[in-house]
Parts: sequence; structure tokens; C-alpha cells
Amino acid sequence: MATEASFTVPSSEFPLGTVFEQLPEVSVELERIIPARDVVIPYFWVRGTRVGNVEEAFLEHPGVKEIQFIDSVEDEHLLRVEWTLDYDDVLTTLTETQIALIEAVGTDEQWTFDIRGDTRGDIAEFQSRCRELDIPITLTELHALTPLETGTEAALTDTQQEALVLAYERGYFESPREATMEELGDELGITQQAVASRLRRGIKHILGSTLSDVSTPSR
Repeated sequence: MATEASFTVPSSEFPLGTVFEQLPEVSVELERIIPARDVVIPYFWVRGTRVGNVEEAFLEHPGVKEIQFIDSVEDEHLLRVEWTLDYDDVLTTLTETQIALIEAVGTDEQWTFDIRGDTRGDIAEFQSRCRELDIPITLTELHALTPLETGTEAALTDTQQEALVLAYERGYFESPREATMEELGDELGITQQAVASRLRRGIKHILGSTLSDVSTPSR
């Protein structure tokens, strides 16, 4: 049965995360990971600094083959990195064990990952591989997706659902808004950037699960 899990890893133990030790004010969100022949290619959003600062920090890291700026939306920047497979880290281990990345958000202190495996055994294999490589992950959540879950529920992680429900109950989606993202973050015990990430990804997953079978009207 498909199983989802959440885990954390200190940024100091995550090679991609160590880059941001030079930029302690930024928040990072992995968009997706694409495995290639000799590299792992993560796409990620960065908030809190200029694109040039991120590019400079990455170019100094020996694990980076290439970094490319893709796009900017307001104060968020999307970048693409070619990350060598010579580095044994969470990204390469996810790729090797074929575990799906749902969400990953990081700061200079720690990264939080939400992942999905086809079975509980797949998650256990990923944990075992991390232990072999001395990657200090801490599992914080584990649950199976049951047939009773709707498509929307299955698309959301528990943290995304929690953020969306709280935002709705506090009037964040009202016009004018009755709560700020900072207030939501205070209640959830997370940063404003993490709230923004959970809301954006949660809304994206809801739209994907509800609109996937809707035909585009002919013009």
C-alpha cells in the first residue's frame, strides 16, 4: 500500500543545504528532482536574496556541475542545478531508491522532506540506505494511504492540509484577509515562508486532483 513519510535532516548534513549556510536568511523549496546519467538535477525556489548571491554560493561548491536561473515570480527565484552523483546525500538516495519527493523546504538550520513510496517497505529501504551512508535523517511521520481517502486527501500531505484548514478557518482567504501569513506561521510554529510553500503546494495539488478529469471547453 502506498505510504507517505516526513523526515528532517540538518542542513549541515545535507550537501545542497550547506550552500545556504552562506545565505542564512534565505528559505529554499525543492520543486522537483530529475535523475540523469551522472547527475541529479534539482529544481528549487529561493526566497530572501538576489539570484546572483545564490549563483555565486553554488559555483563555489564542488558538487555542482552547473547552475541555471529559470524564472522569477515576485521575490522568489526558480533555479536548476546539476548535482554530481559522486555526493551521497538525500537527493541521490531518493533517486536510487525511486522514492517520490512530494515536498522539501529548507533553511540554514534544517530541511523537512515529505516523500511517498509504493509500499511501506520502500520507505524502510530508503531509511536503511540513509543509515548505510550515515545520512542522519529523523523520521517524523509515517502513514499509509487507504482506499477510503479521496483523490484530494491523497494529493495533500498532512502538513499541507493542516495549513490549508487553518488558513480557511482564520479567514486568510477572505477579502480583505482576516489573518496574515505571519499569524498562521506563529500558530503552526513554522516560518512565514514555510506557510507560503504549504499553501501554494496544497492549492496546486487540490486543483490537480479536481481538474484532472475536466475537459477544456472548445472555443
